[in-house]
Amino acid sequence: WGTSKAYVIGLAFVAAGFSSFPIILAVCALTAVVGYNYIVVCSHFPDGGGVYSAARKQSRFLASAGALLLVANFIVTAALSGWAAVSYLGVSSENARLSTAALILIVGIINYFGPRHSGSVSIWLAIPAVLVVILIVAFSGPHLKVAELEPAHSSFAVTWIQFVGVILALSGVEAVANITGVMKLDPDSSPQRPKVTRTATKAIVPVAIEVVFGTALLGWAMLSLPKFFAPQLSDHKEDMLRFLAEHYGALAIAPWFGTAFGIAVGIVFGLLLFSAVNTAVVALIGVVFMMAQDGEMPRQLARLNRHGVPQLPLLAAVVLPILVLALTNDFNALAGLYAVGVVGAIAVNLGSCSFNRELALGWFQRFIMVSTFLVLFAVEVTIAKTKPDALFFACSVLGIGLALRFYSHKLSGLTTLTVTRKIADMVAPDLPATMQPHLEEGQKIMVAARGINPVLNFALEEAQLRKAVLCVVYVKEVVVYFSAAPTASGRSRWQEDPEANAIMSLMLKEGHQRGVCVLPVYAVSEDAAATIVDLSATMGVDCLVLGTTKRGALTNLLRGSVATHIAGQIRFVWSSSANCESSFYPAKDWLMFLLQA
Repeated sequence: WGTSKAYVIGLAFVAAGFSSFPIILAVCALTAVVGYNYIVVCSHFPDGGGVYSAARKQSRFLASAGALLLVANFIVTAALSGWAAVSYLGVSSENARLSTAALILIVGIINYFGPRHSGSVSIWLAIPAVLVVILIVAFSGPHLKVAELEPAHSSFAVTWIQFVGVILALSGVEAVANITGVMKLDPDSSPQRPKVTRTATKAIVPVAIEVVFGTALLGWAMLSLPKFFAPQLSDHKEDMLRFLAEHYGALAIAPWFGTAFGIAVGIVFGLLLFSAVNTAVVALIGVVFMMAQDGEMPRQLARLNRHGVPQLPLLAAVVLPILVLALTNDFNALAGLYAVGVVGAIAVNLGSCSFNRELALGWFQRFIMVSTFLVLFAVEVTIAKTKPDALFFACSVLGIGLALRFYSHKLSGLTTLTVTRKIADMVAPDLPATMQPHLEEGQKIMVAARGINPVLNFALEEAQLRKAVLCVVYVKEVVVYFSAAPTASGRSRWQEDPEANAIMSLMLKEGHQRGVCVLPVYAVSEDAAATIVDLSATMGVDCLVLGTTKRGALTNLLRGSVATHIAGQIRFVWSSSANCESSFYPAKDWLMFLLQA
């Protein structure tokens, strides 16, 4: 959210020159009001206050349209932030487009392996960004003046169009609303009646304050420069903060310091904007995956690679921003596409909440929300009227997305199952022969395995001898950072997962033949190890059997503190060589491992 100040004031100067200060203040005021509205929205949607979750209460079609507008926003955000990032790092305008495409490709390669640590990186980058903004404001403080400011244009229509062209500071608030489902609950709430009002307020208010006051003060610092700087200000619209840092750093201390300070600001904001590209790519993947999970997009879009990342959404999140870059002439043209997506998505969100009588909104909250919706609706109509490229872009995204939605709905009710050769081999007729019993004592056993292997046979033997319930656990790792919308069935089903289906079906059949009660347990999680530990404790198992077809995979799963955490809760230790000959080892707390070469 806070990255917008890196380029919004430069674009404001291009739009209105030295008369842009009232426009900058108006954008800051709108940002603050939208932030307030989203605090209200998050308080009523603790499972996810984004446009898809909120509008879904009114209409699934409206929710899909809002989500597709959000997709359009993330596509342009990735391209725009990438262009600004390479500009802050010193890449010339002639090479910016190619460099941005390379940067987006790098982000895509990184996310192929899963965005596990991107959130913490953004936090650490935001801290120096705030510090350098404070320093720029401090250095420019003695030089702030109103002599260079010009009044707004006498025509309201012209001023309004300029205002519409500068609304680029709203995207992040929608992203915050989408993660309310994973926020810490308020102290006075419960899982049955969750509340995240305090947490959402803490997430939105500090950033909103920094965006509003930081953008206003930096805009004032830009417009306090003498008018003969106008050509340079126009040339530095992509990296305005670096230019201001160089100028005011040199005035405050010395020219050499200004140069060094400018380089430092360029590096900090370049890396922060690189992180913004990553955030946009991850969010785009999350939106498409969420819609596919909910049946609003073809199920093929929910297929994961071996690292738990949706394959086709990842490809789209890389290719589409690069395609937009290839079709736009310059930074201004790219910025012209930006607002149509985010303003439309926020308008759909606030509009659906405003007219949702089921929400217990106070009259003041509803009045503010309706007023904000009307302003944003007017902005969206103005964009459609004055920016045909933006209208064409939004219509293209909506058209393709809604066509895919229609295709998905047309095929609903028809299940076509295509399995890989690996899955087909798992359910081959000769596989039950590996389940021959070798009996050796317990009450509840849990087994977690990838694929059908002798680990499952051992677990069945133990359960048969001890007359225990056998809990067969399959954890599907999904590395997607986005609030999940409620699915039609309300939960994930192992019957819909080909690999889990093969394991569970065979275990249920073998359990029935041996008189063992088999309980399928299916979970979708970003952390398989933590999920197994939680299920073991929740279900009160007496021993845990872990199996893998690759020794390295299990080592990665249970390394470090994860292994220590499991060892403190489970009661047995089991180890095995490749031929599954067993040996037990005494320990203070028992842990059961089963390793297969």
